[in-house]
Amino acid sequence: MSTNMLTIYGKNGSETPEPVAAQVTGSLPAWLQGTLIRNGPGLFSVGSSEYNHWFDGLSLIHSFTFCNGEVTYRSKFLKSETYKRNIKADRIAVSEFGTMIYPDPCKNIFSRTFTHLSNIIPDFTDNNLINIIRYGRDYYASSEVNYMNQIDPGTLETVGRINYRNHIALNLATAHPHYDEQGHTYNVGTALMGPGLPKYVVFKVPADAAVSEKGRDKPALSRVQKVGSIPLRSTLSPSYYHSFGMTENYIIFVEQPFKLDILTLATAYFRGVTWGSCLRFDKDDITLFHVINKKTGKVVKTRFYGDALVVFHHINAFEEDDHLVFDLITYKDSSLYDTFYLQNLRSSSLSESNMSFSPPTCQRFVLPLSAHKESPRGTNLVTLVDTTAQALVQEDGSVFCRPDVIFIGLELPGINYNFNAKKYRYFYGSRVEWSPHPNKIAKVDIVTREHIEWTQDNCFPSEPVFVASPGSVEEDDGVILSSVISPDPNISPFMLILNAKNFEEIARASIPADVHMDLHGLFIPAAAV
Repeated sequence: MSTNMLTIYGKNGSETPEPVAAQVTGSLPAWLQGTLIRNGPGLFSVGSSEYNHWFDGLSLIHSFTFCNGEVTYRSKFLKSETYKRNIKADRIAVSEFGTMIYPDPCKNIFSRTFTHLSNIIPDFTDNNLINIIRYGRDYYASSEVNYMNQIDPGTLETVGRINYRNHIALNLATAHPHYDEQGHTYNVGTALMGPGLPKYVVFKVPADAAVSEKGRDKPALSRVQKVGSIPLRSTLSPSYYHSFGMTENYIIFVEQPFKLDILTLATAYFRGVTWGSCLRFDKDDITLFHVINKKTGKVVKTRFYGDALVVFHHINAFEEDDHLVFDLITYKDSSLYDTFYLQNLRSSSLSESNMSFSPPTCQRFVLPLSAHKESPRGTNLVTLVDTTAQALVQEDGSVFCRPDVIFIGLELPGINYNFNAKKYRYFYGSRVEWSPHPNKIAKVDIVTREHIEWTQDNCFPSEPVFVASPGSVEEDDGVILSSVISPDPNISPFMLILNAKNFEEIARASIPADVHMDLHGLFIPAAAV
């Protein structure tokens, strides 16, 4: 690929604070009414200072509103405390994942050490650049730290900051929660400090969590409920995780050997290393699969495990004939993060001959809930006929899980969320072949193992989002939405609308404004905006 990836990933974005009308070609479905809100890094330098990593960039939120066959676009920087401090100082003043900042060079070494070791876990940035999530009727820009920033989904204004720790003892939490059919939100976080051993915590925020007190609305998070917890396998090395799986009755948590070194993290500032360098992959370790009952909070006692892997995104999970089936996008190592250092994106060595990149692989794991200590040793307990996944009972009664490979070369997966936690057939994602820079989107048929693609020369689509047709029964009855950008100045950025059944383009909306490459987002139906 000859394109300098900085023109896609590392260019400073700009705000379009007032809605602008897109030029629509083709025909938008009359039923498509709502707003797609997207989040991602959008500002990579402040004053003369620059970030080191793409995941460091300041959050730029943008929205595409579909109303009566028309599309409008707007974007605003998240006005986080981090953003405000940086802009006021006219330089990067707050450390991020791959950029460590020393805001007061006049402080001596002892003062800095005392400040950052007084708490074992440092106070992280609130630059919430990963996703848009919902708790109750509140919408938040979210990353993976204890802070979130509430936004107004209609205007994209930043409403204010919230701290998980004011409502539940968490240091970290995912930016990929799950929503059940009743509208309740489930999520997983890590509690590293406080009473009891460090643990992973499953929690729930009820759908009707809006609370008023003395005429003032309280955040939905104030009604948070702890579902259950899992002790860390290693107290000083908690697993990194970006998402988790959920079925009708269970939460599936993957404790992978991609770990956060707490001691390194606690001293990162003092030693002049980044937080990103505190993540380490142990290729000789195993991966544990924890299963938590959503209703009782109890952990299934069977020890399910597999080979070492790295996972960021779960696709879906469901229950079938006393088995838990869950699909992951996995990697053989943690090299993906290194690719997105801006100096690497500048490198001309990112070419087809660069095969060090570990391709994403969709793998299906199957956990037999009937497994117990007396299960026959050496037997495969998976009895489902439509998968080659295995669950082999070991001499100590644990179960080694061998996956079924479904597809290689797809990331940022999405599904028809009406089929979340249910048996499903299709998923969608960004097509990743020889490098981690997707220039296609694809639909994968899990049954036939076939796929179809959309691509256009010199165009880079974002994560595809499925929106179901009203009253639809068939799983792929709906449209795919993806914002597309190009380094070619003759190609305006556009919102792509595909027929989800055949991936044929039914419309596109050309945007007369700058649009940035993003990460994740949420479609909000018109009635909820």
